[in-house]
Amino acid sequence: MGSQQLLLDFHERCHRSLQRYLEHCRVLSDEELDRELEGFGYPTARLQLHHVIGAERYWVSVLRGEMDASEDEADAASIDALERFRQSVFEMTRSWLGETPEEKLIAARTVTTFGGHERSLAPVHVILRTQTHLFHHMGQIAAMCRLLGHPIPEGMDFPIL
Repeated sequence: MGSQQLLLDFHERCHRSLQRYLEHCRVLSDEELDRELEGFGYPTARLQLHHVIGAERYWVSVLRGEMDASEDEADAASIDALERFRQSVFEMTRSWLGETPEEKLIAARTVTTFGGHERSLAPVHVILRTQTHLFHHMGQIAAMCRLLGHPIPEGMDFPIL
Protein backbone atom coordinates (compact mmCIF):
# COMPACT_ATOMS: atom_id res chain seq x y z
CA MET A 1 0.00 0.00 0.00
CA GLY A 2 1.46 3.37 -1.02
CA SER A 3 1.28 6.77 0.62
CA GLN A 4 -1.84 7.74 -1.30
CA GLN A 5 -3.83 4.72 -0.13
CA LEU A 6 -2.56 5.07 3.44
CA LEU A 7 -3.52 8.75 3.55
CA LEU A 8 -6.97 8.06 2.09
CA ASP A 9 -7.55 5.31 4.66
CA PHE A 10 -6.28 7.36 7.61
CA HIS A 11 -8.28 10.40 6.48
CA GLU A 12 -11.47 8.34 6.30
CA ARG A 13 -10.89 6.82 9.74
CA CYS A 14 -10.21 10.25 11.27
CA HIS A 15 -13.39 11.68 9.80
CA ARG A 16 -15.41 8.74 11.12
CA SER A 17 -14.13 9.72 14.57
CA LEU A 18 -15.10 13.33 13.97
CA GLN A 19 -18.57 12.20 12.85
CA ARG A 20 -18.95 10.33 16.15
CA TYR A 21 -18.00 13.51 18.04
CA LEU A 22 -20.55 15.54 16.09
CA GLU A 23 -23.23 12.96 16.89
CA HIS A 24 -22.19 12.97 20.54
CA CYS A 25 -22.48 16.78 20.64
CA ARG A 26 -25.94 16.67 19.04
CA VAL A 27 -27.53 16.27 22.51
CA LEU A 28 -25.95 19.51 23.72
CA SER A 29 -28.19 22.55 23.64
CA ASP A 30 -27.14 25.66 21.72
CA GLU A 31 -26.39 27.26 25.07
CA GLU A 32 -24.07 24.38 25.97
CA LEU A 33 -22.40 24.34 22.53
CA ASP A 34 -21.73 28.07 22.93
CA ARG A 35 -20.78 28.10 26.62
CA GLU A 36 -17.33 29.60 26.98
CA LEU A 37 -15.02 27.46 29.04
CA GLU A 38 -11.72 28.77 30.41
CA GLY A 39 -8.43 27.26 29.35
CA PHE A 40 -9.22 26.57 25.69
CA GLY A 41 -7.89 28.50 22.69
CA TYR A 42 -11.32 28.19 21.08
CA PRO A 43 -13.54 28.61 24.14
CA THR A 44 -16.68 26.75 22.96
CA ALA A 45 -17.37 23.28 21.61
CA ARG A 46 -19.01 24.79 18.51
CA LEU A 47 -15.92 26.90 17.77
CA GLN A 48 -13.63 23.89 18.31
CA LEU A 49 -15.62 21.82 15.81
CA HIS A 50 -15.80 24.62 13.25
CA HIS A 51 -12.09 25.40 13.60
CA VAL A 52 -10.83 21.88 13.06
CA ILE A 53 -12.96 21.38 9.93
CA GLY A 54 -12.00 24.81 8.58
CA ALA A 55 -8.30 24.16 9.22
CA GLU A 56 -8.38 21.08 7.02
CA ARG A 57 -10.19 23.03 4.30
CA TYR A 58 -7.57 25.79 4.54
CA TRP A 59 -4.55 23.48 4.28
CA VAL A 60 -5.95 21.40 1.43
CA SER A 61 -6.85 24.59 -0.41
CA VAL A 62 -3.22 25.73 0.07
CA LEU A 63 -2.06 22.48 -1.52
CA ARG A 64 -4.51 23.10 -4.37
CA GLY A 65 -3.09 26.62 -4.85
CA GLU A 66 -6.34 28.30 -3.76
CA MET A 67 -5.78 29.25 -0.08
CA ASP A 68 -9.35 29.38 1.24
CA ALA A 69 -9.20 31.10 4.64
CA SER A 70 -12.85 32.15 4.56
CA GLU A 71 -15.11 31.65 7.54
CA ASP A 72 -18.85 31.28 7.14
CA GLU A 73 -20.84 31.34 10.38
CA ALA A 74 -23.59 29.35 8.63
CA ASP A 75 -21.20 26.37 8.57
CA ALA A 76 -21.43 26.28 12.38
CA ALA A 77 -25.10 27.21 12.84
CA SER A 78 -26.03 23.72 14.06
CA ILE A 79 -24.63 20.21 14.37
CA ASP A 80 -26.33 19.45 11.03
CA ALA A 81 -24.53 22.43 9.45
CA LEU A 82 -21.22 21.33 10.95
CA GLU A 83 -21.79 17.82 9.59
CA ARG A 84 -22.48 19.22 6.10
CA PHE A 85 -19.31 21.33 6.38
CA ARG A 86 -17.33 18.28 7.54
CA GLN A 87 -18.69 16.21 4.67
CA SER A 88 -17.80 18.84 2.05
CA VAL A 89 -14.25 19.18 3.42
CA PHE A 90 -13.91 15.40 3.63
CA GLU A 91 -14.93 15.09 -0.03
CA MET A 92 -12.58 17.90 -1.09
CA THR A 93 -9.62 16.26 0.66
CA ARG A 94 -10.51 12.77 -0.56
CA SER A 95 -10.85 14.02 -4.13
CA TRP A 96 -7.53 15.87 -3.99
CA LEU A 97 -5.75 12.88 -2.48
CA GLY A 98 -7.28 10.52 -5.02
CA GLU A 99 -6.16 12.57 -8.01
CA THR A 100 -2.67 13.50 -6.76
CA PRO A 101 0.04 11.11 -7.97
CA GLU A 102 2.16 9.39 -5.32
CA GLU A 103 5.34 11.21 -6.32
CA LYS A 104 3.62 14.60 -5.87
CA LEU A 105 2.35 13.63 -2.42
CA ILE A 106 5.80 12.91 -1.02
CA ALA A 107 7.89 15.61 -2.74
CA ALA A 108 8.28 18.97 -1.03
CA ARG A 109 7.12 21.94 -3.09
CA THR A 110 6.64 25.63 -2.58
CA VAL A 111 3.16 26.68 -1.48
CA THR A 112 1.78 30.08 -0.51
CA THR A 113 0.14 30.37 2.90
CA PHE A 114 -1.84 33.13 4.60
CA GLY A 115 -0.11 36.49 4.39
CA GLY A 116 1.64 35.54 1.15
CA HIS A 117 4.29 33.48 2.91
CA GLU A 118 6.01 30.90 0.75
CA ARG A 119 6.87 27.59 2.38
CA SER A 120 8.43 24.39 1.13
CA LEU A 121 6.15 21.57 2.28
CA ALA A 122 5.56 17.95 1.36
CA PRO A 123 1.81 17.42 0.89
CA VAL A 124 1.97 14.13 2.82
CA HIS A 125 3.15 16.08 5.89
CA VAL A 126 0.42 18.69 5.47
CA ILE A 127 -2.31 16.04 5.25
CA LEU A 128 -0.96 14.15 8.27
CA ARG A 129 -0.81 17.42 10.20
CA THR A 130 -4.47 18.18 9.49
CA GLN A 131 -5.42 14.81 10.92
CA THR A 132 -3.22 15.02 14.03
CA HIS A 133 -4.64 18.53 14.51
CA LEU A 134 -8.10 16.95 14.44
CA PHE A 135 -7.23 14.69 17.38
CA HIS A 136 -5.76 17.57 19.35
CA HIS A 137 -9.08 19.41 19.11
CA MET A 138 -11.15 16.28 19.69
CA GLY A 139 -9.27 15.98 22.98
CA GLN A 140 -10.30 19.52 23.81
CA ILE A 141 -13.89 18.81 22.78
CA ALA A 142 -13.85 15.70 24.98
CA ALA A 143 -12.70 17.80 27.93
CA MET A 144 -15.41 20.38 27.18
CA CYS A 145 -18.09 17.70 26.97
CA ARG A 146 -16.95 16.33 30.33
CA LEU A 147 -17.18 19.84 31.85
CA LEU A 148 -20.67 20.20 30.35
CA GLY A 149 -21.77 16.96 32.01
CA HIS A 150 -21.82 14.87 28.82
CA PRO A 151 -18.53 12.93 28.79
CA ILE A 152 -17.27 11.18 25.66
CA PRO A 153 -17.63 7.38 25.93
CA GLU A 154 -14.32 5.59 26.34
CA GLY A 155 -12.69 4.64 23.04
CA MET A 156 -14.90 6.82 20.86
CA ASP A 157 -11.91 8.70 19.44
CA PHE A 158 -9.94 5.59 18.50
CA PRO A 159 -9.14 6.05 14.76
CA ILE A 160 -8.52 2.39 13.96
CA LEU A 161 -12.23 1.56 13.83
